[in-house]
Amino acid sequence: MSASEQELQEFRAEVSAWMQENNPADPGFLLPQTFMEVSDDQQLEFLREWQHKVWAAGYLGMAWPREYGGGGVDAKFQSIVDREMRRHAVPICFNVIGLGWAGPLINDIGSEEEKAKYLKGILTAEDIWCQGFSEPDNGSDLGNAQTRAVRDGDEYVLNGQKIWTTMGNFAKYMILLARTNTETARKYDGLSYFLSPMHVPGIDTRPIRKITGEFGFTETFFTDARIPADCLMGEEGQGWRIAMQTLQYERGAEAGNAGGLAMVRVTIDDMIEQLADVTRDGEPVLRDPIMRDQLVQAIMEEKALAIGDKRAHIGPLTTDYPGSLPLSRKLRASEMTRHMRKLAINLQGAAGGLYVGDDEVRQGGFWQRAYFNSFSATIGGGTSQVQANIVGEHVLGLPK
Repeated sequence: MSASEQELQEFRAEVSAWMQENNPADPGFLLPQTFMEVSDDQQLEFLREWQHKVWAAGYLGMAWPREYGGGGVDAKFQSIVDREMRRHAVPICFNVIGLGWAGPLINDIGSEEEKAKYLKGILTAEDIWCQGFSEPDNGSDLGNAQTRAVRDGDEYVLNGQKIWTTMGNFAKYMILLARTNTETARKYDGLSYFLSPMHVPGIDTRPIRKITGEFGFTETFFTDARIPADCLMGEEGQGWRIAMQTLQYERGAEAGNAGGLAMVRVTIDDMIEQLADVTRDGEPVLRDPIMRDQLVQAIMEEKALAIGDKRAHIGPLTTDYPGSLPLSRKLRASEMTRHMRKLAINLQGAAGGLYVGDDEVRQGGFWQRAYFNSFSATIGGGTSQVQANIVGEHVLGLPK
């Protein structure tokens, strides 16, 4: 039974009060702006404790089955929680690959044994998940993945390398795409999908330092690493299909995620409020006609993204290009975010060249750090160039 409007309003008030009372104080150290910047154990434990607290209060995984740690209620309740989390600017729920990709996949096509084994640990933050798709020589050519998985009795033996493995050094499990057959006519048919443990001999990770000076990504190396054969999801050769379904969750084209904030979200209004006192030649920079023109353009992009999200759920408004809005959202959102944060730096003039740790930097260097971090979202889940190809081919029907 769908929740009534009164029930939803009462729930919103309840959640708002809880967020206001339980929003953690500043811990005294730099917190990640997204799940891709968890660099050390101090940050990890802070965020793990916060996510567990949100779940224990009943505000995470609300639409997931109750028997696997979820709430078993209408997804509208989770949407309310997520909006209140943004409004109250609480910390992120960092276990995003589990909450948003692996979890929905297991919920949709996993066996009962897989659901019982994996889902609750994702919600509680006890079990951190990472993704093993990209490879150094085949980053955007996912179908050409060369990491091998060879069946040996009740085990698979893994050899190869993955890169851009977010939180790989902290993860307990990996969603892994590996090649089980090198003789197929189509390269896609030789790929298989695994729910692989990370804490086994022969799996090693090395952190990658980013332009911000922070970490978050790792390289992952497999050297004769043995994992149980029952880690295979589906059948051998079904890896490409399952990987594409995973990417639908990652790119926002499929529902089912457990909720929570994946990143610190800021709006154009936040930017205007925080930079309203910046001056140039003795006048507020926001009065400059060129800056105002750029602000209006950014506002239109932000509004268009929000309206597009609403339109995507109204069938008669999407009959011209069905699926176009969900398929293009990742591209539109990541590029809009990058453009907006670049504008926030430009508005600061010469002070925009300062960074975290500089005495005169505004808001502790938030916008500079946010701008550098925004590039990861234009790469992860498929680069903006790949996303543009997807829209061109699968929405507009253009040739490859």
